[in-house]
Amino acid sequence: DVLPSPEGPVPSVSITEIRQYLRAQGIPFHDGYSCLHTPSLFTGARDEQPPPASTPYTLFIDKTTGSFLCTATLAEGTWQDFQANVELQHRGIPPASSEEQEEDARRAHEDARCIWDRALPLWELLDKEETNETKAMFGISLVTDATLKRFGVRYLRTAKSLVFPWFSPRDATLKGLKLLRAEKKGDAIAYVEETLPRFDSYHNLFGLPLIGRRDTELVLTGWELDALALHQATGVASLALPRGATCLPPALLPYLEQFKRITLWLGEDLRSWEAAKLFARKLSLKRCSLVRPGDLQPRPLEALNQDLNLTKILRAALPASHKSIISFRQLREEVFGQLVNTEQVAGVKWARFPELNKFLKGHRRGELTIFTGPTGSGKTTFISEYALDLCMQGVCTLWGSFEINNVRLAKIMLTQFATRRLEEQLELYDEWADRFEDLPLYFMTFHGQQNIKTVIDTMQHAVYMYDITHVVVDNLQFMMGYEHLSVDR
Repeated sequence: DVLPSPEGPVPSVSITEIRQYLRAQGIPFHDGYSCLHTPSLFTGARDEQPPPASTPYTLFIDKTTGSFLCTATLAEGTWQDFQANVELQHRGIPPASSEEQEEDARRAHEDARCIWDRALPLWELLDKEETNETKAMFGISLVTDATLKRFGVRYLRTAKSLVFPWFSPRDATLKGLKLLRAEKKGDAIAYVEETLPRFDSYHNLFGLPLIGRRDTELVLTGWELDALALHQATGVASLALPRGATCLPPALLPYLEQFKRITLWLGEDLRSWEAAKLFARKLSLKRCSLVRPGDLQPRPLEALNQDLNLTKILRAALPASHKSIISFRQLREEVFGQLVNTEQVAGVKWARFPELNKFLKGHRRGELTIFTGPTGSGKTTFISEYALDLCMQGVCTLWGSFEINNVRLAKIMLTQFATRRLEEQLELYDEWADRFEDLPLYFMTFHGQQNIKTVIDTMQHAVYMYDITHVVVDNLQFMMGYEHLSVDR
């Protein structure tokens, strides 16, 4: 997860260059919403002659990064890999396959298969009371067995977890799993998720195998249980994002290209509303609508449990693309939402620093906070704790540590995360490192003075790839090359 360093930055490619290259090579393409669609180099469909009109365009090139994915063979790579494969084909050499990637994934598949084989369909539990208790625990008493069966949801008794499968859209093989456990904390219920493979390789769109080729309308949800509720109540095609409102990995965009209209209904708080607006930009604003959270528009599962009309809520979704000039009437609902949810509007609160919430209220997008103090006063130590606090609450964070190296920074943060001296309890290291690895935390690999444009380009790349909403720069003097001045500014 280390982002590219100045020695090997992401080679940027513009959409104009991609189009020019495809035309020069005689490769036909369609202009999609987030991607260009071309015939695949990997299915043997393309030779020196232009492909027949009936050839499916199964290769997708991301308009922002130039990365490609062939949905027929699951071959993927960078723009440079794509060009290399075109060159190989001109020389009559078959393109390189993704066998190495498949080898990496095989072990995770085997672990997933073991769990999947041990899990049972909920309706097959002999004890009806256990079935009802389990459904009540997850708030899915109204979700029918037919819906659970359709989506292939199972229950792992030993871990008291629901099991959501990830089937390959290509050949319906099991590629991974998500386990969802419910834990009672006082009156509230907290949900704990775990994925196989680990989250950064977990690119599932739960419900994808049920999508037909002719489906043109889709609802994107932030949770598997919401997708179940939505489909049951409305019959519409619905998918769940693998990490909810935290991020929309660009690797999933090709699978969403066929839809002319996408409604984002990610959750019931303002963070999911902000995320929906961010994701709509990636998906192309003109085809997206958003369900605004509110008392009468909770998340889909909650709406089903409250016997609300989900079809009516979907019809009331707001178009994502605003005209350049609007009247107050169009802003009215959103202003009301901000007045009702003043606490949420203030941003994500710090759990470890209640005093800080009095000054800053919370972490909000689009704001700059400057911490200043003399050398050695603890700025880095504090900021790493401050950022970790947010990161543990799902705020995707990018660190630019120009003063101390990433290994030392990661050691500080891991110690703060585990709240113990791991050098004295090395047997606990792997357990805490595994948990730390699952945080949405990324590090830039710069050190010392840098070209500001390279840093900004890397930040922009991170925002697109990982939906970063919090960037830490430590510290400005080192980045700008002022650390050798005698004045401590």
